[in-house]
Amino acid sequence: MEGFHSWDNAGLALAHAARTPWLDGVFAAVTWFGSLVVLLPLVLLLWWRRRGDRSAAFVALALIGASALGHLVKLVAARPRPDLFPSLIAMPEDWSFPSAHAAQVTAFALAWLLRPGAAPGRIEIAVLLAVVTVVIASRLYLQVHFPSDVAAGALLATLWVLLLRRLPAWRETSR
Repeated sequence: MEGFHSWDNAGLALAHAARTPWLDGVFAAVTWFGSLVVLLPLVLLLWWRRRGDRSAAFVALALIGASALGHLVKLVAARPRPDLFPSLIAMPEDWSFPSAHAAQVTAFALAWLLRPGAAPGRIEIAVLLAVVTVVIASRLYLQVHFPSDVAAGALLATLWVLLLRRLPAWRETSR
């Protein structure tokens, strides 16, 4: 466990060392792209606009499921938020592990790319990967998560979406 502790602290120190006033504002803004406040209305709008489209239901279920799983794991792990450096935004009230923002943005992006009937292009993949990366980096930069929190959140979401996609309801041949 000592290896994780030193890795987590080194990651937070690196993020702290990169601080500049303009990045403070950028990361405080982009972190919202991993929030349910942004993602849930987006998914609901997609679902509403594509009534009857299984792909919209898949993306919604992926996001909601990853968020629920992440919050359940938070309750079990009960890991306090980092306090190595001052946070740059109000410290969230819930536990630190795993990062819900990392789980949610990863679930949304991966589900969008893997949704039934999708054939994403390189630009779409690159844009979604960049959004996920920036949101994850923002959680470290803002000092509200340890690196292991964001890694676990992204991994949890990835496993959830891949498991969900393997279910018979989401297979290309099912109707």
